[in-house]
Amino acid sequence: MAKGEVTENPESRFSAVLASAASLPGVRIQREAYLRKALARYCSEDDIRRAIEETPAAAGIPLEVLDRAADDSIGYETAKASALSAAAGIPGFIALPATVPADMAQYFGHMLRIAQKLAYLYSWPDLFSGDSDGIDDATKGVLTLFFGVMFGTQSANAAVGQIAGMMSKEVAKKLPQKALTQGVVYPIVKKVAGYLGVQMTKQTFAKTVSKAIPVVGAVVSGGLTFATYRPMAKRLKKHLAGLELTKPTHRAADAEFVDGEVVGVEFVHVHDSPSDRTEPAST
Repeated sequence: MAKGEVTENPESRFSAVLASAASLPGVRIQREAYLRKALARYCSEDDIRRAIEETPAAAGIPLEVLDRAADDSIGYETAKASALSAAAGIPGFIALPATVPADMAQYFGHMLRIAQKLAYLYSWPDLFSGDSDGIDDATKGVLTLFFGVMFGTQSANAAVGQIAGMMSKEVAKKLPQKALTQGVVYPIVKKVAGYLGVQMTKQTFAKTVSKAIPVVGAVVSGGLTFATYRPMAKRLKKHLAGLELTKPTHRAADAEFVDGEVVGVEFVHVHDSPSDRTEPAST
């Protein structure tokens, strides 16, 4: 029985799906290329360069511009996810273990795409800058929390806010590894992963998604994706847009967390008066 319990551990189930979805072709977003394309309609080349080198917020790009770019990306990803959803049912469409249903992995893959795009617009660091083949524990932790926000779990909202607060306070360009993997946020990551894993079991996944967004009628692949994906992405967008990372008063040349402290920082003051904020370029 102990063996079966390990196999059915909800946290492990969710982690397996997350890792499988992250390994699918086209799921990982290249931060530099994405920011350049997403901001091209609204910002000057100099602003885009600064957004890539530092963050969109540190570059002085107004929140309303970031919101418009986020809405563009949500619309694009929703249409793409809905159009491809039905195809996941075709045998052999995605070669994954039987324990990770193709439709679920694809759905999570699309959620990962929009989560990365929103994170980069709202000044989170590159989530996949390390090992191109795997996903490190800190990245897995923050993505788990992003998924939790999408599903409306309050503990995930609080934890994402806590991580953003750490990064904003310390002006860091990297995720706080210790907090996400063994520190104060880690128990919340595990709790959220367990919750999401429970919702993926058997027939409960579709029911839980529809319950999270109370507009779903029939469980039809494309319809379910369209009815749930957009509102869940909007939920994450709203939460990320309201965090301290979007309102920096300083920027750093580089920063790294070591045992909860930040090292190697060179602070530069960023003016935050209206005259110093970037206005959208004419289209």
